[in-house]
Amino acid sequence: MSAELREQALVRGARPSSLVIYRWCRGFLRRVVNPYLRLRSENIEILDRPGSTILAPVHRSHLDSALIATLSSRRIRALGKESLFTTPGVSYLCAALGAIPVRRGEADRDALKAAMTLLKAGESMIVFPEGGRQYGNEVADLFDGAAWLSARTGAPVVPIGLSGTEDALPQGAKWLARKTVAIAVGDPMDPPIGADGKRANRAELQAFTRELQAQLQKTQDRAVALAAVN
Repeated sequence: MSAELREQALVRGARPSSLVIYRWCRGFLRRVVNPYLRLRSENIEILDRPGSTILAPVHRSHLDSALIATLSSRRIRALGKESLFTTPGVSYLCAALGAIPVRRGEADRDALKAAMTLLKAGESMIVFPEGGRQYGNEVADLFDGAAWLSARTGAPVVPIGLSGTEDALPQGAKWLARKTVAIAVGDPMDPPIGADGKRANRAELQAFTRELQAQLQKTQDRAVALAAVN
């Protein structure tokens, strides 16, 4: 993914027309998709906290970002896999909705720097710390991207668990299955700070990531329990 295409995504996402598209899509999901999926949620008021915020959900389905966005009055930006930006029409829509292309399965520093620019401007952004989609309710090993962004922008990190999205829209599915979906939002984690009060070093970022994994597992367990309530 070239720097030029990434810049195009940032420019499109900043246009007033993109905000109109975003609000229309969010409204449609709220009115139609959320009731169909019997969406349940917990602690969603945290999603409306002001200022730069890193939302760090588990990743089980293409539904994840969209459903989280429906629960917040804020516009939520996201890092999206670069394959979504290879088709012109889909690329335009993803950029208009505020996504930034990222190379999955590796540390894409250019995309993280673009995300850092948005966070410093006070945006709220989804960063999947597991990287690509995973399976089951056990949180996979995390990349350090969320910790890196948090340390450099001062944005807190919010762990988010999701249950049911994997069944509602599994990989390869073309239609939504009517499954109960639950989203549990955890308490914000303060940015990692170095022992000397300066920027966190690599070991300190890794320690933060391990704690994020533990907190993310707690929110995932809460989401699973919430989805199971009769």
